[in-house]
Amino acid sequence: MQYLKGSIMTQTSVEIPAGIDTAAIRAAAKNLDDGAVTAGYQGDRQELITLLNGALATELVCIARYKRHYYTVSGRDNGTIKAEFLEHAQQEQEHADWLAERIVQLNGKPDFNPATLLARSHAEYDDSEDVQSMVRANLIAERVAIESYRQMIVKIGDKDPTTRHLLIKIMAVEEEHADDMRDLME
Repeated sequence: MQYLKGSIMTQTSVEIPAGIDTAAIRAAAKNLDDGAVTAGYQGDRQELITLLNGALATELVCIARYKRHYYTVSGRDNGTIKAEFLEHAQQEQEHADWLAERIVQLNGKPDFNPATLLARSHAEYDDSEDVQSMVRANLIAERVAIESYRQMIVKIGDKDPTTRHLLIKIMAVEEEHADDMRDLME
């Protein structure tokens, strides 16, 4: 950096904070086709993409289950439960979108293949007819999702902070869903 001191121009250098790897920072400017994945990325991308596609499948199955329950629940006393099912379906869709976006950021391909969806999902689909069975099935699925996310978060550790934060954010909503379903149990 240059600046004038009186009438004499002097040269100063920019001080780099201790512990910052400037070579790695400069390397990040290369390989632009890798998008968000820089040379310093420490996660196992392929393993993480597989985990995220499993979570994506789980969210997609949860959307289908909540939507089916929303459309099939009836009765004037079930309006609150019906609304809860719809809200959860919409939130699960948001989770699926976030997961698909993160998979793409990691240079992977989100797997929306309906032929293998149930096999890849951690949760199960449910076609219950009575309201309490629906609520129970959703509570079970939320608990399965919570445990799945917890295990993924532990597995990722500090290797991929962005994905870790995303999964923590999703898990917090799944915990709210589980509380909602528990409150609706008779």
